[in-house]
Amino acid sequence: MSKGRNARSAILDAAEQSVLEKGFAATSIDEIIAATGITKSGFFYHFKDKGDLAKNLFQRYMDQEDEILDDMFARVEASTKDPLEQLLMVLDLLCDILRDIPGLHPGCMVASYCYQHQLFNEDIKKLNAYNVMRWRTLYRQQLDKVVEAYPPQEPVDLDMLADQVLSSVEGGIILSRTLENPELLPQQVQLCRDYIRRIFTPV
Repeated sequence: MSKGRNARSAILDAAEQSVLEKGFAATSIDEIIAATGITKSGFFYHFKDKGDLAKNLFQRYMDQEDEILDDMFARVEASTKDPLEQLLMVLDLLCDILRDIPGLHPGCMVASYCYQHQLFNEDIKKLNAYNVMRWRTLYRQQLDKVVEAYPPQEPVDLDMLADQVLSSVEGGIILSRTLENPELLPQQVQLCRDYIRRIFTPV
């Protein structure tokens, strides 16, 4: 990897840690420079301003999340053709990932940006919304497959159910960090997983 690419990655790493800890507004360029040991001109070589840093930071976060989700769905599709088993396995894998994080979950960039949305331009707001919608779409598409094979045991809004998966993660992060209990996050996802299983498992 080139020296320039290393410096850019170091800037993004330092910015991400700070944003997740205290938010974007409280994260300064000077603090990032001090944390990475680069010069101010070095920072502005990679990012034209703080807004450009925000956009690139979020894009990287999206790419990483997409890679994780795509990998999970690819792994379960290779293991079973049953759509309900696939979805339950995805949620099991997600629980395993969340349990393997040392200490408390560092936080979610989507939530951090959402909480301080007034700081960002429309491009970044749309990027954030697109990211959430992509997650919802992935889960909704899988739920559509599940419904074809397993009629639900009770009426259910599939969009709301897909959103519940996302809410379990985001809400679980807040809960676990507030109460300083890392187990609460995977437990919330597991509870959502069990609810989905009960809805679609034949009596």
